[in-house]
Amino acid sequence: MRADPADRIGRANQPPGTRKRKGKMKRWLWRFVRAVSIVVAALFGISILLVLPLRWINPATTAFMIADERDLDEIRFEWTAIEDMSESLALAVIAAEDQRFFDHAGIDFASIKKSVEDARRRGAGLRGASTITQQVAKNLYLWRGRSFVRKGIEAYLALLIDFTWPKRRILEVYLNVAEFGPGIYGVGAASKIYFGKPARAISDAEAARLAAVLPNPIRLNAGNPSEYVRERQRWIVGQMQRLRREQVLLAIHGKS
Repeated sequence: MRADPADRIGRANQPPGTRKRKGKMKRWLWRFVRAVSIVVAALFGISILLVLPLRWINPATTAFMIADERDLDEIRFEWTAIEDMSESLALAVIAAEDQRFFDHAGIDFASIKKSVEDARRRGAGLRGASTITQQVAKNLYLWRGRSFVRKGIEAYLALLIDFTWPKRRILEVYLNVAEFGPGIYGVGAASKIYFGKPARAISDAEAARLAAVLPNPIRLNAGNPSEYVRERQRWIVGQMQRLRREQVLLAIHGKS
């Protein structure tokens, strides 16, 4: 389609300086868009390199452990394959932390919406709605504390982890990197320290007590539980029994 003669006349009548400025602005905008695209592509590539290998390779440490090594004399961590764990441990953390674990894609938007609605109704702050996958991302790669920046990165990594890892692997890594006390990471170390037995021998009640301290393993003690921890433990056992009736263990083993 031919340009309108009036448009051509208008452009011809523009001062040369105006045309140059517009040309420079277009070139600058194109360079900016190209630079942003390169940065985004590079960050995506780095995140893939950080996340994908751990689908098969067991992490030797985590960001949380590295941070703790500066403040604590000893980090107690023992990798335990999910096949060598009591099924009660997987069921307990699902019951306590993320009962929709098998239904979401790394972020539980339904729980976030409910949390926002509850906060508005009560006029209080938001309660936690982090999934197990988000906690894996946080423990492996990020830092302690709360900020919108960290939550944004955590959400992105959780989506990437859920997309690239099977649910069973996410659960296995979580059970090995979750903090159960100051410097105590994973159910392998926690089972021996608190109960004097390997992870494969842990009962429902013991698994529920470990899961009960996950919201704040620095203040809550699985070895010397407060009444709050015991009350939470009893609630988790009840939830475990319900989930077992609903055959959640089949999903853990990839049979549903």
